Amino acid sequence: MATDNTVLLGHGSGGQMMKRLIDEVFLEAFGSPELLVGNDSGVAELAPTGRIAMSTDSFVVTPRFFPGGDIGRLAVCGTVNDVATSGAHVRYLSCGFILEEGFPMDDLLRICSSMAKTAEEASVRIITGDTKVVERGGVDGVYINTAGVGEVPEGVELSGGACRPGDVVLVSGTLGDHGIAVMSQREGLAFSTTIESDAAPLNHLIAAVLTAAPRTRCFRDPTRGGLASTLNEFAAASNVEIEVDEDAVPVLPQVQAACEMLGYDPLQVANEGKMVAVVPADEADAALEAMRASRYGENAAIIGRVSELAPAARPRVLVRTPWGSTRILDMLVGEQLPRIC
Repeated sequence: MATDNTVLLGHGSGGQMMKRLIDEVFLEAFGSPELLVGNDSGVAELAPTGRIAMSTDSFVVTPRFFPGGDIGRLAVCGTVNDVATSGAHVRYLSCGFILEEGFPMDDLLRICSSMAKTAEEASVRIITGDTKVVERGGVDGVYINTAGVGEVPEGVELSGGACRPGDVVLVSGTLGDHGIAVMSQREGLAFSTTIESDAAPLNHLIAAVLTAAPRTRCFRDPTRGGLASTLNEFAAASNVEIEVDEDAVPVLPQVQAACEMLGYDPLQVANEGKMVAVVPADEADAALEAMRASRYGENAAIIGRVSELAPAARPRVLVRTPWGSTRILDMLVGEQLPRIC
């Protein structure tokens, strides 16, 4: 591979160049026993629970490298977190690369190394994959698709439609970090303190919360659309009202300042390493303690409560401001920050 400084069309040909790319880049980085077998699919063990959770996602973020992460870390974290929100023990991932002719090989190696380290951190294995190379201009450098699968333990039934009046809403940390980190890097914005993406695998945090608060109603990672989209989805699915205390929502000062400058609401900005949980009130303190004891949950907070709808009212999300007034928190209309994941 030393002579191949960039990705060439031949790397997607199915011939010797493609085999060398797979052997010297992907197998070298990921190297799980299932992948090394070399079959068209990875065969792996799943506990006989009778239920699995599976999710797939595609990642097209620009720039590919940004403070706190890169497209490879994002691809692993995004799919791990999506599967984990069902309460599943995430076990295996697949990954598919669409590469542009001329893409720097050093960048591809860096991305694969990041994916391998993140998968190890999440205790998951990449067991199968695919590579396609297209002509220059066919894609913007590299796009990655990942799919994940995990076992859902017996008795675990999580759903955004399970929220009940009196339940409590928690978030696992500061909001808006990822969206603002990517935007500032893309637009060349300079702040006194570097804003870093929060991209992180949260399956271990979710498992800890489920142990501490076994009657948890649901989890959701507030990615595109941020907290606003997540809570509106919960409210609609459960036919309830959710009220958020704005003062209780953790937002870094530099993120708040950036949002004010750009005209964004931090509650609508994307996150890639945060989790929203709705739990019964009597388990809220235990859930919060479990979050704060986890690696990525030290800034976790209780931010709101679920309420019963008034007669003839429609599901909605309200924000109680520091001045005692309330405002409606709507979902985004259109795309606020394109290509942030």
